[in-house]
Order: sequence, then C-alpha cells, then structure tokens
Amino acid sequence: MKRNNRNPAGKKVRIGIVAALLSVLTMLLFHLPFFRHAAGQVEPGFNGKMILLSLGVILLAGNYLFYYLLLYIGRIVGKLLISFLFIGNAIGLYFINTYDIMIDDSMMGNVFNTNYAEATSYWSFSALLYILLTGAIPIVLIWLAKTDYGKIKRFLKSIGLSLLTVLVAVFANMPNWMWIDKNSTVLGSLILPWSYVVNTFRYYSAEKEKNREEILLPDATILNDDKDVLVLVIGESARRDHFSLYGYERDTNPLLSKVPNLTVFKANSSATYTTAGVKAMLDYTETDMLYEILPNYLYRNGVDVIWRSSNWGQPPLHIRKFFEEPELQVMYPDAQSGFDGLLTEGLKEAVTESGNNKVLLILHTSTSHGPSYNKKYPPEFEVFSPVCNTVEMSKAPIDELINAYDNTIVYTDWLLDRIIGDLKELDGWESCMMFVSDHGESLGENNLYMHGVPMSIAPKEQYEIPFIVWTSDSTQQLKPADMLSQYNVFHSVLHFLGIGSPVYDERMNIFR
Repeated sequence: MKRNNRNPAGKKVRIGIVAALLSVLTMLLFHLPFFRHAAGQVEPGFNGKMILLSLGVILLAGNYLFYYLLLYIGRIVGKLLISFLFIGNAIGLYFINTYDIMIDDSMMGNVFNTNYAEATSYWSFSALLYILLTGAIPIVLIWLAKTDYGKIKRFLKSIGLSLLTVLVAVFANMPNWMWIDKNSTVLGSLILPWSYVVNTFRYYSAEKEKNREEILLPDATILNDDKDVLVLVIGESARRDHFSLYGYERDTNPLLSKVPNLTVFKANSSATYTTAGVKAMLDYTETDMLYEILPNYLYRNGVDVIWRSSNWGQPPLHIRKFFEEPELQVMYPDAQSGFDGLLTEGLKEAVTESGNNKVLLILHTSTSHGPSYNKKYPPEFEVFSPVCNTVEMSKAPIDELINAYDNTIVYTDWLLDRIIGDLKELDGWESCMMFVSDHGESLGENNLYMHGVPMSIAPKEQYEIPFIVWTSDSTQQLKPADMLSQYNVFHSVLHFLGIGSPVYDERMNIFR
C-alpha cells in the first residue's frame, strides 16, 4: 500500500476558520482602546457587563462577516485588501495609543492635508514596532494559510449565521440604544478599520460637496486712497494660557509686553484642527459652504494680497502672490531656513514695492505644531530647559514637554515683535498686525495631547486661543470685548483697510 507523504502544513484551512481567526486577532490587537473607553462609560453592574459583552459579540460577528465576504469574493485581491487594512489598523492604533486621538472625518482631513515634513515628524521606533507586531506578522500568516473556500451552500450558511448573530446582539441591546447613541462618536472613532475607512469616504464626500464652486460675494469698494497695510499672522496650535500677556506665570512674551498700542483679546476657535480654524478666519460668516474667502475677495476687488506659508490647510486661494518655504528660501538665500522667521523676510519691501495703497499680507505659521516642539525654533530661543526630544509625547516628562512648547511661544513673541518693528518703519502707512491662532493644544491634560478632539467634547486647552492686535496709530481705538471668535477677522480687516462691502458686519468689527 502506498503511504500518503503529503505535508500537513500544505493542508487547506477552511475559509470560516481563517475569517474567525482574523476577527479574533482584530479585536484582541486593535480594540483595547475601544473597550477601555466603553468600560469607563458604562454603569457598574449586570447591565454594564451585558453592554460590553454585546459590543464584543457585534465586533466579532461583524468582522467575521466582513472578512468572510472579502476572502470568498476577492480571493487573492481579498487577502491583499485585508493586508492593507492590518497595516492601516497598526498605524491607527499607534496614533490612538500615542496621541490619544479619535479617528473621525476631521482627523482624516488632517491626514490627507498634511505635508511630508509634518507627517514624518510623528514617526518613531515604536511606530515601526506597531506595524511589525500587529500588522506585518498577521499578514504573513494570512498569506501562508492556503484557504479552502468551499461551496456556495457553506458560504450562504456562514454569512447568514454571522449576520443573524449581529442582528440578535443589536436588538438584544434595544434598552441600551440611548447609551450607544450618546457614546457613538467616540466609540466609532476607535473601531478599526471602520473608523478610518468610513471617515475617509465621509471626508471626501463633504469636500466634494462644498468645493463644487466658490460662491462669489457681492463686489466690494475701496473707500479711500489712504495707505493701509494689515499683516494677519495665522498662528498654529497656540493656546492662550501659555502667553504671559494673558497672565501665564512664565515670561513667554518678554518683547510684546513692552510694545505700545498692543491689545489682547480672549477668543475661542471654531474648531480644533487647522483646516476648519483657518477657514473660519477667512470666512465672512459661520458656514460650511465655500463662499469666497477673504484673500480671494480682496484680491478680486483691487487689494494687493500676499500669502506666505510654512503650513497647509487653507481653502483654495485665487491670488497671484502665494509663496511657500522653498520659494521664500530662493528669494532670501541668506535667511535662516527651517523656521518661521523666513516668512518675515523682506516684509517692508513687499509692502512698499507692491504699488498698491491697500495691502493684506497673510503669514501662515507652523511654530507651535507638535509633536516635535523642540524643532520649531532656533537654538537661541531655548529659554526653558530641559526639553522633550521624543515624538511619543505621553512618554515624555510633562515639564520637558511644556518647556519645549513654551519655547515656541517665546519664538512666536519674537516673530510678532519683528513684524511690528518692520511695520513701524513704513513711513506714510497706517499699519496693523493681527495674530490669531487656528486652535489650541493639549499638553497632557486628561492624558490628551495636541489637538483634533471634536468640538462637542473638546477640552478648553484645544480651543482657547490668543487674539492679539497692534496698530501704528496710537489714536486707533478698539472696542472692548469679553470674547472674540475667528469670524471677527474678516470684518475687522475690511474696516481697517477701508473696504466697503454689502457683507460687512459692523458688529463683528473690533475697531471703533
């Protein structure tokens, strides 16, 4: 009799077993933050335990159904897609654990709008370990397994049972639907891969809808021939309570504190991420529509508009003078590169050589953007030390993290003072410098770092921002205000430059 010498390792594994293993791995490897948050929200007792058990059953059965369908219908393509998802899950888990983020549509907007330099600043050796241990190794196992796909009868049976399990678990939790609805935003942002897959589609769907065509505003009128220049400095991640101008115990504003005609306002940002914060500053009113933004509007109506940027996230610009760091470095080869001081080079000449009596110069900075705060300022601005040198902020001593962040505020102080100094030297011009941050920043409070938490649950550190104004005319008075918003910028700029417009709202203007 002939002996069967086939290697057992070559046996095929039934597709149901592969899908089940993938489902269990997905829950065990990637959903500890999900269950940790859910456990912190349920009431102690039997009902709380049933909610957690039901969530586990729904995740297991739902992922089983998903993986089974991908493998059966896609075969090799299905395995390829699952491989990409495991890598995506590993990256998502790294950011959730390291920066305590929530993966919603706004966070996916940050991902797709970030630049290379900013994206690479987040990576560390730990990130590679996440990808290797929770992503790459499971992928190898997926491809080593020779799958027995079975017949259509088995396919329909497996799909039916898994779908029935999900439905039973869902409807068994009908009394808890209010709890699920209340916590759905956070819980949904922690489910991998659904959080980044679904929210990617949500982000692009919203972008497609609002970017169909810019809605033009009614024509504006230049009301006088006075020489007026306003420099709008868009801050990045600058939180108000770390400016000594607002009472912070550390002297983070040694230069601005000595500048006459300087007024500080309290303000709240409209969002906790860059794209929405910048858009709010440039919009004439609070809206999700793509109305003509401030620089486009003024440029179309005869104002010389100059935009210099070391950042990203602005709405589409339709102006002639748009300069990013590489172009500015060519224009000013002797300037120090890699820092926002580059944005202020040749400022006086940019104004005097414009040939226009009305000039708006926008500087979009990146000075206080984490996680590498220590790389956002030149060495001579390291006033507070020692500083955090790791991108894994949760592992850094909190005092070192705050030292590095506070040094970025000291550098911001120098930048604004330099701008004011240049504006003072413009003979015959009425000048204004306006500094408004896009949002705030968490520095470990409640174990949160950086920004991006939805406004409905965001801590004050992520939306309390500075609004600082300087004018060259000591007689130029500003209205008292307990609290401003980013929407005050549009109307205040129009007023200062002497621009008349049907959309101008005197109530939103900060000048008398």
